[in-house]
Amino acid sequence: LMLKNDAPRPCGAKKKFAGGLADHSENSIKGHTATHLLHQALRDVLGSHVHQTGSNITSERLRIDFSYPEKMTKEQITEVQGLVNEKIKDGLKMVRREMSKEEALKMGAQMEFGAKYGDVVSVYFAEDEKGDVFSKEFCGGPHVQNTGELSNFRILKEEAVSAGVRRIKAVLES
Repeated sequence: LMLKNDAPRPCGAKKKFAGGLADHSENSIKGHTATHLLHQALRDVLGSHVHQTGSNITSERLRIDFSYPEKMTKEQITEVQGLVNEKIKDGLKMVRREMSKEEALKMGAQMEFGAKYGDVVSVYFAEDEKGDVFSKEFCGGPHVQNTGELSNFRILKEEAVSAGVRRIKAVLES
């Protein structure tokens, strides 16, 4: 999976949702970046056993499916939402680096469960000016250059999809 920045592709497999990004509008691209922040926030709050199993992003909203065995509490939802908004305010750079799949896995880059990747992958890092990384994820893009371009993130709904899989629907409010 060798991708250039000018060849936008959704993260992960197209099987589950007929594509991660519905289009390549500015709002969809912002939503796509927000899903990376959301995925890492879920792992930070719920545990490192949480993995993304799919996503669907339109210009109006974003949706992410993830492995987790139980309903999230209101406190967990509030904490995840707060962490995403904190990382938006931090103005993290979205940096794309190409590397071997083996190297990406060794450094702990996340990938969508069940997706197939080639020997060379594109990994997006959300990092601060010092190079401290909040999230790193296999992905072909597209993304905003800086999380500060995103507006307030709000979780609308958290629900079960199937046994062991949860879904969050969220928006970036203007």
